[in-house]
Amino acid sequence: MARYVLKRILMMIPVLIGVVVIVFTINYFSEVSPAVILAGANATAEDIAAKNAELGLDQPYFVQIGSYFYNLFFHGSMGTSYIYKQPVLEMILVRLPYTIKIGVIAAAFSAVIGIMLGILGAVKQNSIFDYISTIFSIICAALPPFLVCLGLMLIFSVRLKWLPIQGVQGWKSYILPIIATGLGPIAMTARMTRSSILEVIRQDYIRAARAKGVPEGAVIWKHTLKNALIPILTVVGMNFGLSMTGSVICETIFNIPGLGLLMASSISQRDFITTQGCVLVCAFIVCVMNFLTDLCYAFVDPRIKAQYKNTGRKIKKNSAEKGGATA
Repeated sequence: MARYVLKRILMMIPVLIGVVVIVFTINYFSEVSPAVILAGANATAEDIAAKNAELGLDQPYFVQIGSYFYNLFFHGSMGTSYIYKQPVLEMILVRLPYTIKIGVIAAAFSAVIGIMLGILGAVKQNSIFDYISTIFSIICAALPPFLVCLGLMLIFSVRLKWLPIQGVQGWKSYILPIIATGLGPIAMTARMTRSSILEVIRQDYIRAARAKGVPEGAVIWKHTLKNALIPILTVVGMNFGLSMTGSVICETIFNIPGLGLLMASSISQRDFITTQGCVLVCAFIVCVMNFLTDLCYAFVDPRIKAQYKNTGRKIKKNSAEKGGATA
């Protein structure tokens, strides 16, 4: 099991390095330099060149990216924001709790509702319950996030005046962003759960359990759902990562001071160093969620854990055989 965990952790390193290289390259070859915005609308070419030199943007590509990696690895620094004049890491750490709070609750909300709808659709296949859950999932998948945000804001904030329209004014301010963020993943979770349950429920051991008189609830929850969890865990884990990193639209519309709003503002203001830090943190969150999902695989499916145990035993056995042959 330790080898399994170590392997998954090591696989995160090249992914994060690749993300930094891609984002840095896109920013470097961008036609609009942050110096143009910082120098002002009436700036001359000399003013822009002086601002580029001040920010270190006149250096060659490999010098800039090498300096960024050096500061990141050896000093834990993501640079200083061009616009806000603050360390990027500090700005992200201040805003990250808002994004994580919305993302985790929204992902849990979508997982519970989606799994329930998927189980209901599979158990009551071709019934009115199946049709209702399918239609609801299709609607959730088809609605654009910005339209959902505006619709919720119009109904619950403007018309009914039940919830705050923008900003963070207590726990009620999180309700609409959580619903808007969680509606999309419900469709994916429900469809995957339904198809996975239907695939397992037709197996012979499920028929045997029913023939032995096992209660239908135990058949569904203990035997069917347990053996259908691998695809469901994949979708739920992916939704957790996306919900915590893909709330740019919701945070912008609801004016939540989270990571998504910081990323949106940094992109619009050409604050490339801040954008790069936000993308790196988002990639790290997605990698961590994928890592946790892989760990859940090992606990849900004993064959995965046994595979790595057997691999370790084979390595020890081969080493012992080679040592004996050498002797």
